[in-house]
Amino acid sequence: MRRKLSFIILFYAFVSTSLSQETVVLKAMKSEINRTMSGMASEKNPPYFLSYSITETKSIVLSASFGKIEASTNTKNRILDIDLRVGNYKTDNSHTIRGSRFEFGGRGRSIEIPFSEDEQSLRQILWQATDQHFKKAVEKYGKVLTNMAVKVKDEDTSADFSRQRAEKYIEPIPSFVIDTNAWKERLRRLSGLYSSDPAIYSGDVYFQADIITKYFVSSEGTEIQQSETNVRCFTNGMTKASDGMTLPLYRSYFGFTTEGLPSETEMSNDIRKLIELLGLLRNAPLAETFTGPAILSGEASGVFFHEIFGHRVEGHRQKDPNSSQTFKSFLNKKILPDFIDVVFDPTQKKLGSRDIVGYFKYDDEGVKAEKVIAVKDGVFKNFLMSRSPIENFPVSNGHGRRQAGLPPVARQSNLMVLAKNSIPFDTLKQRLREECKKQKKDYGLYFVEISGGFTFTGRTVPNAFNVQPLLVYKVFVDGRPDEIVRGVDLIGTPLTTFNNIVAAADDLGIFNGVCGAESGGVPVSASSPSLLVSTIEVQKKQKSQAKPPILKNPTTKTE
Repeated sequence: MRRKLSFIILFYAFVSTSLSQETVVLKAMKSEINRTMSGMASEKNPPYFLSYSITETKSIVLSASFGKIEASTNTKNRILDIDLRVGNYKTDNSHTIRGSRFEFGGRGRSIEIPFSEDEQSLRQILWQATDQHFKKAVEKYGKVLTNMAVKVKDEDTSADFSRQRAEKYIEPIPSFVIDTNAWKERLRRLSGLYSSDPAIYSGDVYFQADIITKYFVSSEGTEIQQSETNVRCFTNGMTKASDGMTLPLYRSYFGFTTEGLPSETEMSNDIRKLIELLGLLRNAPLAETFTGPAILSGEASGVFFHEIFGHRVEGHRQKDPNSSQTFKSFLNKKILPDFIDVVFDPTQKKLGSRDIVGYFKYDDEGVKAEKVIAVKDGVFKNFLMSRSPIENFPVSNGHGRRQAGLPPVARQSNLMVLAKNSIPFDTLKQRLREECKKQKKDYGLYFVEISGGFTFTGRTVPNAFNVQPLLVYKVFVDGRPDEIVRGVDLIGTPLTTFNNIVAAADDLGIFNGVCGAESGGVPVSASSPSLLVSTIEVQKKQKSQAKPPILKNPTTKTE
């Protein structure tokens, strides 16, 4: 009986009939948008643009810890987002009110709607929500006009909204079947491996499979229905050093289907390696504050570029009067070595044999995804653009993205650092030792894994970054074996750090993850070869003051 119930839930969540024609949802959105635009045309401030976006998510989530299933959920939701604009493309209710820390009433809020296939009930929900958004938009537009009359002229006088070509694209909703019972057993086995070490205090494996269907209709004539299937698996272990420092390590896997994930054997080998590394980290010496040469592995370099470069080339930040606008004055100027290109390409679904998660066909403003060459031969060329124009960039290049429920802004997709000149990794390591000798350093650092980080882009704080390494080695000039160390954060300022990149290896590291910013969490990838940097700076990491547990974990296996 239990097995039968599991199958029914699975089928309900993930098997959808393939469609060759538009759905009831699209029909309701189109009918109501046409009625609204014609019916409100006689208002004093009628809407000049209106779009409806419905994001439909169906998910299975499983998690296990130390060999036991902790969660098994099956969820679905539909989120409605409305973008209603009054005024005109040049100036509308989305315009920033300068001098105000908080803005209310500009774009409205999203609402959760039922999984109804009744066109009239869907239209009623759209009608009520549109009415609320219209009233808020008119109120905000009045504040915008007043603010513009009393404040100095905007630094960026570009339009508030770009004119884009109408797009029409309808694809079938895919069938997607997940064997939940088989995955539960796999998660039990994998997470149970952590029980071999009693000093590991969390040993978890997490699995999630989604179908995300996005419907988008606008008053400009755009009609889009597209679906994404995503499967993620994530494992993390955590231990503590005797001085209280918490030491986590993780592995993450992504595929558009389960076939894109590694085998259980590969995952098991990764977890055993994690357990071994956690043991080494627990007894590793603390690293000291350091300035000198370093190698960033391919995956670490990808995360590094995501944090310190990618966020600074998101177009809407160049329009924000509170943003530092780091690269606004560097257009067509050199910012990286001439052997480095940086590309953002949401049209690419794979790198080699691996799926990359920043792929999409159309962005969340109904604009077709485009490859963007941000840096060519070390020279900065392009920003990532949503439909919020900036000077010299009047249209979107298909990077308006958001988590359902938040307004879209320019966001990253598949970031790719490309090196035209490269050398074998062993040669790169020898170059590191040579650079250390030149600087009279006994060792350099090798950053293998980075968990993420944060960067400041505002004008009222130092324009710096803090990237958080998980796995770092000392590489000694005299050829001694590399030594694992712990307790450092990688810090600095972007332009200085970019100037210090001197060589690249012929390898490739790929990071698949979710990036959080003002428009919520969006899936992104970052890929790069390993890079040699002549000078980096690290500082000591903040640590917990709590001692490790007195007694061993009762669930762990001891021999």
